[in-house]
Amino acid sequence: MKRSFFVVLLSVFLIFGCATEKKEVSLRLPVQKDCIPPAEPPQIQTTANLKKVEKEDVTEKEDVTKKEKKQKSTEKKAFSNQKLLDSALELCQTANELWNRGEIDMALETLDQAYSLILKIKTDDPDIIQQRDDLRITIARRIVEIYSSKFTTATGNGKEIPLVMNKYVKQAITMFQTTERRFFIQSYKRSGRYRPMILKKLKEAGLPEELSWLPLIESGFTVRALSKARALGLWQFIASTGYKFGLSRTRWVDERMDPEKSTDAAIAYLKELHQIFGDWTTALAAYNCGEERVLRCIRSQKINYLDDFWDLYPLLPQETAFYVPKFLAVLHIINDPEKYGFKLPKPDPPIETDVVTVDKQVHLMTVAKYIGVSYKILKELNPELRLNCTPPDEPYPLKVPKGKGKILLAKLDEIPTWKPRVPYYIRHRVRKGESLWLIARRYHTSVRAIMRLNNLRNSRLLREGKILKIPVGRKRIYTTPSSPTLLVYDEKGLRYTVKKGDSLWKIARRFGVTTKEIMALNGMKSHNLKIGQVIYIPTSMVHISDKKKSLKLSPYRVKKGDTPYDIAKRFGMSLSVFLKINNLSRNSKIFPGQIVMVCVK
Repeated sequence: MKRSFFVVLLSVFLIFGCATEKKEVSLRLPVQKDCIPPAEPPQIQTTANLKKVEKEDVTEKEDVTKKEKKQKSTEKKAFSNQKLLDSALELCQTANELWNRGEIDMALETLDQAYSLILKIKTDDPDIIQQRDDLRITIARRIVEIYSSKFTTATGNGKEIPLVMNKYVKQAITMFQTTERRFFIQSYKRSGRYRPMILKKLKEAGLPEELSWLPLIESGFTVRALSKARALGLWQFIASTGYKFGLSRTRWVDERMDPEKSTDAAIAYLKELHQIFGDWTTALAAYNCGEERVLRCIRSQKINYLDDFWDLYPLLPQETAFYVPKFLAVLHIINDPEKYGFKLPKPDPPIETDVVTVDKQVHLMTVAKYIGVSYKILKELNPELRLNCTPPDEPYPLKVPKGKGKILLAKLDEIPTWKPRVPYYIRHRVRKGESLWLIARRYHTSVRAIMRLNNLRNSRLLREGKILKIPVGRKRIYTTPSSPTLLVYDEKGLRYTVKKGDSLWKIARRFGVTTKEIMALNGMKSHNLKIGQVIYIPTSMVHISDKKKSLKLSPYRVKKGDTPYDIAKRFGMSLSVFLKINNLSRNSKIFPGQIVMVCVK
């Protein structure tokens, strides 16, 4: 019994022990796999991270939106401020127009409105602040000028340019007393021809009479004066500024040299500059170097500019800075010449004129002969005529001395129409790989002639795309032989027999080659020639068929409408032979007056 009981107990123990061991094993399995992350917890962790990221994105977007709104608000304020500035500037311009019309009270009221707009500008932008301050000072200056003009009208004092005396003005006076003394006296003498007209126009425009002496330092009262900067005329306009103020420039007429039209343009320009700067000394500096240059100098100061030219003096170019002292020196000398050691001559009297409208192209020399006046006087009265002839396509108001207008009208039908000569040069655009030697050979001219016409100093400095003037026509390169010349050529070149009066230079010009080429081909060491000497001329004629070893060539002057094909056909030549004889290509151009060689029987 006891043994069976222990057997049963042992069996139960073994059964429960195995079950417990299996359970422990099954419980330990997850522990062994603990290094591998379960599936569900990571899903919970990823979702949380996503929510966190989304929250951060929302926050970031809100920040960006706030920044954009702030930027838009800033831009809107800037736009609003700029709009206020523009409106205030327009009101200033309106006030100037009202002032010019004499409506002083309305002009002051308009300036008050402009000032009230400026007070509304609230900003930290330094550029807007600078513009606001500049405009504020301009308005203040304009108000002072308007009140001053009321006072000036009452007292009759019309001088607005202050006669300052300082070291710079003294230096300019010394210059006119010494090195520029002769120029000053001659310019003063010439001023009588134009100054009465200038004074009249200045008075009509309401500008200071002292400005009538400005042409003395600009051009010396010379209507054809041309500066290094290509400024031209009495008032020294460059082409672009002249065009801006209505001065036209064509092949026939340049109105910058017309005293009356250029004076009108100068008055308009000076009025515009005075409106910009508010005082005449700064306006005159801008007249010399341009308003943009002066405005840049003003902005570079970084302070409130009070329209004092002498503050700008060290910042301006030397020539421009000294321009104003020179003008003030002229005024000092004119007002009291004896004080500064001058005995001024009597100014030339203005020439009274009649104006006759000419509806055909005539030359001034021909007109002078028909009406019995000096050609020189006609040129002085009509300096704007660039070629001393009237334009061909439009009526032109020609000025003649007083009393000669009726004579010109009576003889106008008898005066022959003038026809301009054929241009003596054509234009050539330099291509890649071309040299002056190749261009000269193509157009049958010389390198020296091209360099002289284009003011070139070095024949090697040639830029692709440059436009060159090539001498042709009446300044042709050839001399015309009086009789046909028998020319024989072989493999070495053209055989030429030296005649009386020939020189190596003349022969080279006649055949469109250089003296160096002839000397190299003939092994010559000097330019000396003897009558009867046979020399060879370089030519491309060696490429012509060898069936005919000699050709009788004659010079032919190209006429209007001629083409290489027409000339070759007229003289029974093939086009290729004609081109090779004259060193031409199929793309070469020939011009009226040019001399070419043709075959004769």
